[in-house]
Amino acid sequence: MQSKNTRHFSDERFKINTEEMLKDLEELINTPSVVGFYPEIHKKLAKIVGKMGYEIEYDNKRTAYVRVPGIDSSKTVCVGAHLDTIGLQVRHVMENGWIEVKNLGGINFHNVEGENVYIHTRNGKTFEGMVICKSHSVHVFDDARSRERDINNEAILLDADVNSAQDVYDLGIENGDLISVEPRFKRTKSGFIKSRHIDDKAMVVAAIEVLRQLKQNDLKPAFNTLFAFPIYEEIGHGGAYVPSEVSEYVSLDIGLIGPDNHGSEKLVSIGASDHYSPYDWGLTTHLINLAKENQIEYCVDTFYRFGSDATAAIRSGNNVMPAVFGVGCMNSHGYERTSIHAIEECARLTLAYVLNK
Repeated sequence: MQSKNTRHFSDERFKINTEEMLKDLEELINTPSVVGFYPEIHKKLAKIVGKMGYEIEYDNKRTAYVRVPGIDSSKTVCVGAHLDTIGLQVRHVMENGWIEVKNLGGINFHNVEGENVYIHTRNGKTFEGMVICKSHSVHVFDDARSRERDINNEAILLDADVNSAQDVYDLGIENGDLISVEPRFKRTKSGFIKSRHIDDKAMVVAAIEVLRQLKQNDLKPAFNTLFAFPIYEEIGHGGAYVPSEVSEYVSLDIGLIGPDNHGSEKLVSIGASDHYSPYDWGLTTHLINLAKENQIEYCVDTFYRFGSDATAAIRSGNNVMPAVFGVGCMNSHGYERTSIHAIEECARLTLAYVLNK
């Protein structure tokens, strides 16, 4: 039975702006934001929400925030979706000019080998290259198929006329430069999005769509609401700092698909627990009830080898109630896929959460 206090949105006023949302998604996915690389993605985010009349503020961890006053100012809740993506970092340049790398956030070299990458230097230049195995050709190396795919056996082949380490350094590339991976965004006629970095930009645009709905329909959240966009989630500390006024942290992230999960690319996955802890019982139950009341297609799962910004928040000792949900994502941390329907449903559940006590 639906609660008398529930603000639902089954009428046309609250129809999701799918085309606007997907336009934002493609633009954000194509904007490099490997862990810690915020200059370009912050400009894009500020442009998108600025058109709606919102202002952005930043903390010292470079988390971007949009503050929206609520009907009831007795508490503040936080909805977080991380802007950063997995990627690489320049570790060392070999004598032949190949670049050895550090893994940032869980790249699986089995599905990134052969992919184009972009090296972002501190002098503002960008250089292109590709990921190769050091035993790169079956015509040359006996172990081309069997050599382990890890940071010790993979390298970046720079798309430049370089033949030595000094040639590379002379271009302005240095140890510590950040490397983003070609996303290859594609929208299928059958209703799927295929791309790298669906994690977590699909949920960033779900949060942006909620901001758009609030402006479009002249609505206020039930409580003061802080929309947070961290830039260090993929290495575990994106949500480690939470402003002291926040009492609930709902992380918008991906849901997992596997033999032990109910999740699919068509569903909102609500996390009951992850590798560290159960999520808050009451807040998670509230999200489940909101999904039921608003006819949102969802499942509940426990997540293995997974953590969210809400996890980082409680691990750092913040006094918040944590919860997580997101799109079911196939082939996570690789060339990913989800459905447009799941992104829409996640936007609806996020809207239901911010509108209801």
